[in-house]
Amino acid sequence: MVPLLEIPVLTPRTLILDPPLSDDELERLSERSDFACFERSREGTIFMNPPAGTLTSDGNLEINCQLRNWWYPHRRGRVLGPDAGFFLPDGAMLSPDAAYVTKEQLRGITLKQLERFLRLAPAFIVELRSPSDRLTACKEKMEAWMSNGVQLGWLIDPKARRVLVYEPGSKPRIEAGAQVEGSGPVEGFVLNLLEVWRCFE
Repeated sequence: MVPLLEIPVLTPRTLILDPPLSDDELERLSERSDFACFERSREGTIFMNPPAGTLTSDGNLEINCQLRNWWYPHRRGRVLGPDAGFFLPDGAMLSPDAAYVTKEQLRGITLKQLERFLRLAPAFIVELRSPSDRLTACKEKMEAWMSNGVQLGWLIDPKARRVLVYEPGSKPRIEAGAQVEGSGPVEGFVLNLLEVWRCFE
């Protein structure tokens, strides 16, 4: 049974529970929460993320719409938004702002399993830095994604008007043009960054 948490007026952003929540307990807690989205580090720390502000929500929608439009012609795999949770190989449970899971990754996964958080690392993820996000924390999360098997990751920073591109075995590189082009699992996807930046104006 999921523990009943007393939520004070000033809610902490992190929780360390003893004993830690099981995967099922964490998933049920996430389903029942109306005030926050939850993530978990590989060490078991629970992170509570408040709802996004207007600008960040608009930016997330723009990114997911562009990714979905790239997906429509081939309809292989699935595009997932910021409310999707993933149980990762190292024990973490993270939620990206946008994700693409390939057809090959989904092979053998049942519809019943798709009702729950997936137990895999998406092939491609996007994290959008919100005004309240510390850049160091965003970079740490990107490293966690990559260490769990993500093939391509983008950290989009509207404040700096740039994208940090993460690929396995390479240091992040900076893209600061009008667009950023996908590769590998999202070959052919081109994100129009000017439209993303407009969401923050």
